[in-house]
Amino acid sequence: MELFLDRFQSLEAFVAVADHGGFAAGARANRMSPPAMTRAIAALEAHLGVALFHRSTRAVSLTEEGTAFLSRARAILAELRDAELVAMGAQDTPQGTLIVTAPVAFGQRHVVPVTNALLAAHPRLSVRLLLIDRNVRIVEEGIDVAVRIGPLADSSLIARTIGAVTRIAVASPAYLAEHGTPAGPHELRNHALIGVTAVNPATEWRFGAKREMAVAIRPRMLVNTNDAAIHAAEAGIGIAYQLSYQVDDAIAGGRLFPLLADFCVTAIPVHLVFGASRAGTPAVRAFADAMQARAAEVLGAR
Repeated sequence: MELFLDRFQSLEAFVAVADHGGFAAGARANRMSPPAMTRAIAALEAHLGVALFHRSTRAVSLTEEGTAFLSRARAILAELRDAELVAMGAQDTPQGTLIVTAPVAFGQRHVVPVTNALLAAHPRLSVRLLLIDRNVRIVEEGIDVAVRIGPLADSSLIARTIGAVTRIAVASPAYLAEHGTPAGPHELRNHALIGVTAVNPATEWRFGAKREMAVAIRPRMLVNTNDAAIHAAEAGIGIAYQLSYQVDDAIAGGRLFPLLADFCVTAIPVHLVFGASRAGTPAVRAFADAMQARAAEVLGAR
């Protein structure tokens, strides 16, 4: 039994190093000491008879054998978690580890308060929250629940719609005082614009209930994060086009002013997505219900 547990711990260590790009970061994520992480990987490599990582003073990367082994390791760990969830499913109290992923800004604003409340209410529950602006592979990466913003691709996953957001054009009061307020999307060509390469196409913004109005843009400033775009807009650099939850605080605080309200009306759905094996577990049910309640309060549940 001890050898069995050591093997699974080694797999968890391997996946953590691969996901976080280094032994130190993987150790922190897995709540291990760096020496213990190094020993676990060394033991796994010795057992397999191959090197799983290229190591240098600057970086750690997967070998060809490591890349091939990673997907199998994820699948093994996912199977173990599924077995644990089945065993715990007969109980009504949320417990065990709940793994949730969400976009960074949405997660910080709306998911963290929900997980904090769940942890306070359920002493036997722990949470691993992955805030990342990409769609992770839910089943392959062992995720219990993912928050997804936008239309969903067809899949075998279960989706629960909890609300909707919109995209809003915003600018600082100082910018508008100096350059005026656009009356319609076509007037944006006369303004300094702030584009985000990670979210919006760099060449156009779309407006209207069905996104039927495409406006070609030539950004004066182009950044790769939403935070940078919002800070630039607050500094008076120009007009940004952001999701509503990303700029709510700045609008409420008077740092930004919403523009083109009659044209920023596209409803962008917010979903919770999970595999069928996770849907009935107490922890997932509690999280989904709590997110639904928060969405009804702050997003407008659908």
